[in-house]
Amino acid sequence: MQSIEALIPQAGFDDSAGLREVGAEEIARYVADAGHPWWRRRPCVIALTGRVPERYVPELISCVQDPQDTPEVRSALLDLLADRVELLPWLRHEDRASDTSYGMGEAFLKARGLLGDRSAARELATLAASPWRSARDAGDAGLDGLVDRYGADAVLAELGEDRPEDREFRVWMRYRADEDVTYALVDPDRRVAYAAQSLATDADRLRAYLDEAPTTEAKVWAAYALYGLTEDRAEARAVYDRLGRPRVEVAGLDDELRGAIVHEYGPGCERLSDPRWRIEAVCGEPPARPDVDDQLRRATSALTEAGLAPRPPVSCGEDNQQGDGTYHVIEVGGDRLLISTLGPFATAEESAPDAAWRALESAGFRWIDGETGAIRVTDLCVYYFGGRNPLTVDALLFYWQD
Repeated sequence: MQSIEALIPQAGFDDSAGLREVGAEEIARYVADAGHPWWRRRPCVIALTGRVPERYVPELISCVQDPQDTPEVRSALLDLLADRVELLPWLRHEDRASDTSYGMGEAFLKARGLLGDRSAARELATLAASPWRSARDAGDAGLDGLVDRYGADAVLAELGEDRPEDREFRVWMRYRADEDVTYALVDPDRRVAYAAQSLATDADRLRAYLDEAPTTEAKVWAAYALYGLTEDRAEARAVYDRLGRPRVEVAGLDDELRGAIVHEYGPGCERLSDPRWRIEAVCGEPPARPDVDDQLRRATSALTEAGLAPRPPVSCGEDNQQGDGTYHVIEVGGDRLLISTLGPFATAEESAPDAAWRALESAGFRWIDGETGAIRVTDLCVYYFGGRNPLTVDALLFYWQD
């Protein structure tokens, strides 16, 4: 039989089937020794699923409780030991709040839920409503543990309906029980309404709700949910017309800029976005996307003819040595010009000689000056370096994310 080191030769590479063949006591002994690399210990924890040797439980619990041990191992051990009720007093102790190891706060709450601690329900509901996947998964798992043990009604009673995250959990429970969730499309918190539209399953009920909904926003959510079920763009446009084609008005945002932005970001915008952006992206006519290679050739030629000696264009990902986005960079002397992939839009990172923007305008580009670039696109929330907020025209046309 191969050694544990041979079965996990390097980080990210492990023979899970081979590890299952190694004796449970040998695996547990390896995990309990913090001198071994965490990236070997964690796969070993997973290999112990369903076969934890009782004699090693105290040592494994000591690893969980050691704040100097690596979070990756500690959180995996909490999953492994989710049936050990002796952990609960320690997990509930106020000192856990001072353990700021990455991800451990979420892991503690998840474990409390799996162990049946109903006092964790509110914090778990907050986690489950998080925009971050790791937090959301932990919250969902902990709440599922409570529901499995006590039933949905008991957990819902624990939460109430005052907070948006509690109402969102109620929507999920109704969905799981095959009950109607359209009532929540009118919720004042868009996270709750977004959850309701994503879980709606009855197209006829949504069509009826379009006449019942008390607010325009609720009607728009219903229209968007209906399109999500049917993918019938003609029906969506007919509904959109019947509603008066509602949209978010943004001062200074003309149709050319609006069309490029809404069709790039509207379909995948964040949960707190106004739903009118989503339905506009579905029902509006998308602008023709430019031939990026042709755009870059025209830009380079125009700058060359203006005597500016441009360097070859590079993508924003290449320029930043990671990530991707919606523009290319052309360096001219000490200045950096940005050419958008969303349309015939150009700008400078900081400043540019007049000859540069004049050359680009002569080649068919629209120069985005500081005033236009500073327009904030209201209620269209886009992920950007950890934030999920409305961005400016400049950030949207010339977007990069690592």
